[in-house]
Amino acid sequence: MNKKLFVLPMIALFLVGCGNNTTNSSTTPDSSGGDSSPSGSEGDPNEKFVDIHYFRDDGNYNNWGLWLWDYPSGSGAEYAFNDTDSYGAVAHYSITKNWANATKLGLIVKSKGSWNSKDGVDTDRTINLDESLFKGNTRAVYLISGVSTVYEDMETAEANKARILSVDFATQRQIAVSTSANVTSYKVYEDKVVIKEATLETPAKSFNITIDSDASLDKEYELEVTFEGGKVAKKDISVSSLYKTEDFVNNYTYDGELGAIYSPGSTTFKVWSPVSSAITLRTYTSPSKTLGDNNHHDYPMEKGEKGVFSYTLEGDKHGLYYTYVVTNSRNKEVEVVDPYAKSTGYNGERGMVVDFSRLNPEGWDDVQVHDYDRKELTIYETHVADVTSSSTWGGTKANAKKYKGMYETGTTYTENGVTVKTGFDHIKELGVNAVQLLPIFDQKNDEAASRFNWGYNPENYNALEGAYASDLGEAGINKIKEFKQLVMEYNKAGINIIMDVVYNHVNSSDDSNFNVLMPGYYFRYTAAGMNSGGSGCGNETASEMPMMRKFMIDSTEFWAKEYKLGGFRFDLMGCHDIETMNQIAANLKAKTFENIYICGEPWTGGTSELKEGFPANQDNMSKYEGYGAFNDKMRDGLIKGGLSSKTDTGFVTNNTNKVSAGDMTAITSGLQGIVAATKTTNDPDKVTNYVTCHDNYTLYDRIVATGKNYDAATIKKMATLANALVFTSQGTSFMLAGEEFLRTKDGDNNSHASSYKVNELNYALKVANLDTFANYQKLIELKQDFAGLHYGKDKNTSYEINVDAGNACISYSITEGGRTYQFIHVNGLGSGKTFNLQGYTLVLDTLGNKTLSATTGVLPYETLVAYKAA
Repeated sequence: MNKKLFVLPMIALFLVGCGNNTTNSSTTPDSSGGDSSPSGSEGDPNEKFVDIHYFRDDGNYNNWGLWLWDYPSGSGAEYAFNDTDSYGAVAHYSITKNWANATKLGLIVKSKGSWNSKDGVDTDRTINLDESLFKGNTRAVYLISGVSTVYEDMETAEANKARILSVDFATQRQIAVSTSANVTSYKVYEDKVVIKEATLETPAKSFNITIDSDASLDKEYELEVTFEGGKVAKKDISVSSLYKTEDFVNNYTYDGELGAIYSPGSTTFKVWSPVSSAITLRTYTSPSKTLGDNNHHDYPMEKGEKGVFSYTLEGDKHGLYYTYVVTNSRNKEVEVVDPYAKSTGYNGERGMVVDFSRLNPEGWDDVQVHDYDRKELTIYETHVADVTSSSTWGGTKANAKKYKGMYETGTTYTENGVTVKTGFDHIKELGVNAVQLLPIFDQKNDEAASRFNWGYNPENYNALEGAYASDLGEAGINKIKEFKQLVMEYNKAGINIIMDVVYNHVNSSDDSNFNVLMPGYYFRYTAAGMNSGGSGCGNETASEMPMMRKFMIDSTEFWAKEYKLGGFRFDLMGCHDIETMNQIAANLKAKTFENIYICGEPWTGGTSELKEGFPANQDNMSKYEGYGAFNDKMRDGLIKGGLSSKTDTGFVTNNTNKVSAGDMTAITSGLQGIVAATKTTNDPDKVTNYVTCHDNYTLYDRIVATGKNYDAATIKKMATLANALVFTSQGTSFMLAGEEFLRTKDGDNNSHASSYKVNELNYALKVANLDTFANYQKLIELKQDFAGLHYGKDKNTSYEINVDAGNACISYSITEGGRTYQFIHVNGLGSGKTFNLQGYTLVLDTLGNKTLSATTGVLPYETLVAYKAA
C-alpha cells in the first residue's frame, strides 16, 4: 500500500489496504458523486431517491462525505452531503440513476476527499432498499456520528442523540465521563452490582467520578446515566487508559513465548489477555465449517503470570485446528483465532498447530539466505498471481495464480515465430537477486472466490494466505510446503524472497482478535475515542505499546527464520515508532544475518495519533538503525509520481521545458544514495531508489497519463531512461515487475481490486520489447557486479555528478576495482552534447550499440555506460 510521497500520501492509494474497502470500487473518491436532483422535481414519476440524514455532535459537516456502493461488491464512489435540515446534514441522490439494480447500499461516512478518517464506525453500515421501506418515492434513513445503527425514522434517531460518548478509567479510582447531553445522575456498576451512585449538583456533559477502591482489570464496569428529560443510557467503562500506566506495564508485559508451542509429545497454548476473566481453548479436526464441520472440544485455560492464559494438550497435535473463546468486560464468549497462529484453515477461520519440520521440502536444511550487501540488491516487486495469471504464461493451468506457479519452470510464450521465457524462467533470465512479494500473510477474503486482491487487509499475520495454495481443504499444510518450495527454488537461482508486511492496520479493528483479547490496547485513538487515521484505513495499530511491539518483533523473527526470507518491506512505516523499528532491525540482524534487507514507506496514510517517541517517517531517517526507506524524492524528480498531477513531468517525462533545480537536486542526490529532504539521511544503506511500484501507474501508463501524446518509440526510451538512473545509483535499486517489457494496466492507477487481467504480466509485451528487456538485463548485472555502485556514506559523495546548463544531461564517473566507469543520462532536450570516450569499452547504450570515440555524441533519452582501465 505504498502511499507514495512524504508529507501526505496518495488519496487513491488509501483504498489499497483498507479491509472494509476491498469490497468497493477502485474508483478515486469523487466529491461530486451521482445525480442529485431533488425529490419532487420534474422527471420520471417512478424515479426513486435515497435521503441520508447525518448528525454530528460538533455540528461540523464541511469536512465529511459519504462512500456509497451497491452492497456488497458494486462500484463505489464518494458523494457529498448536499443539503441540511433540522436534524443535520442530508445527502439526497437518485437510486434509479446511480444504483438502479441495488437491493442494498453500502455506506461509510469518511473524511471528504480522502480516507484519512471515518466517523468512528469501523464497520460498513448498510441501507435496505426493499420497496416496503419507501415513503412515496424516497427511502430516508438517519445516522448519528459514532453510532453504527441506521435509524429508520427521525424520532428514534433524535431519542438516541443523547448518549454517552466516552467513559474511561483515568486512574484506577477515577472515571472520566463525556456525554452528548446534560446528565443529572449516574450509577457505576461492578460485575452488575452498583458501587457508586449520585445526583449531580449541576447537570453536565463532562464530569469525573471517584470510586472507593481500585478498579480490577478483569471485572466488568458499566456506567448508567440519566439525562435531562429522563432518558437513561448505559455504556461499558473502558480500562484501556490504564494500559500505559507504569503499574500495568510492569505487572503485565510478558516476554515469553506465545501461541501454540508444539512438541511431538504435547502442545502448550498461551495467549495474553490480562483483562479477560475466562478463555477457553476450542479444538477442531476440520479447517472450517464450510470445508468440514463445527464439531469441537473445549478446554478451560488457566490464567497465570502477566495475564497469560495457558493450556497443554498431551500427544502429537500437528494439524489440529484451534481457536480461543474469550470473555471479558467487552466480549462474552467471542471466538477468535490466536494472533500468534502459525497457520490457519480455510479462510483463516481457525488456527492450526504445526510441526514445521514435517513440511520442509527435500534440501531445505541446505538453504541459506544469500547475504547480499543491500546496496547490491536489485529488487523485483510482484504479486504471486501476477506472474502466472496471463494466458501468455503457458504453464500448468492448475498452478496459475498459485505459489506453485511462481516456481514452475519450462514455461514459454511464442508469437510471430519468437519464443520467450515466462514466469520463473523469465525472472531468472532477467537476473534480479531479490523478489519482493506483495502481502502473502492470511488476508480477509474468500479463498475460493478467485478474486484479485493486493492483500493489504490483514487477518492473521503469522499464517500464509491460503488462496495461493493448492487444495483449499489442505491449505493449512500445503501453503507452508509450497511456499517453502518457492523460497528454495528462488534461493537456488540466487534470488532472495522479501516479504511485504502490513502491521500498521488490520482489516477491521472492532472484531479483530487483538481487540477481542485486549479491547483498546493494540490500537491508537483520538482524544475523542475514535480510531486514529494514520493508516487511512479506519484503524491504526499502536506499535509503541509493549505487547504490540513484542508481536511485531516476534512475528518478523518467525517469518525470517522459518521461511528463510531475505528481508521485509514495511507498509506505511511512518505509522510505527522508531524505537519499535530499531528493535525489529536489531533482533533480525542478531537472529538471522547482518545484511537482512529491511525497508519501509516513510510516511503515513493519514493523520496519526502517535505521540510517544519518533515516528519512523522520512524526517526521522537519521534515527533509523539498520533499516531504510523508499526515496520518492528521486522518483518525483524523474517522473512526478505520487500526488503530482497526471500532467506534471519530471526529468524523464519532460521534453519541452528545462527541468527545475529542485528536481535535479532530488535526482543527483538519489544517484549518491541521498534523500533530498531536510533532516533525512545521506546513508545509501538507508535508501531504496525506484520510479514505480505496485501503487499508482506502471511506468508506461504514467508516461501516457501525462497527456503529451508521446509516440510509442519515445515512451519506450523514456521508460528505459527512468530505470537506467535507478540502477546506476547508490543504495538499493527497486523495480515493479513487468517494467522490463513496458507493462501496462490499461491506465489503471489503483489496481488493488481490479481484475487479474488488468494486473497480469503479459509476456506478449516481452516479445514486442526484447530490446528493452536486454537493456534491463545489462543494468541489473551492472548494478550487482560493479562495487562502485555499492558505496556507503563514507564514499558515496567521493565523485562529482555533473549537470549541464540546460538540466538535460547528467553525467558522472566512478573509479573502483581498477576501472573507471562513465555514466551519461540524457533527457528529451539533451541532444548535441559530446563526450570523450576514447579508449573506453561500451557496457550499455540503451538506444543501440554506439562506437565510442573522443567525440561521442548523445541522443535524446539515451543512457551510455562505458569503462576503461583506471
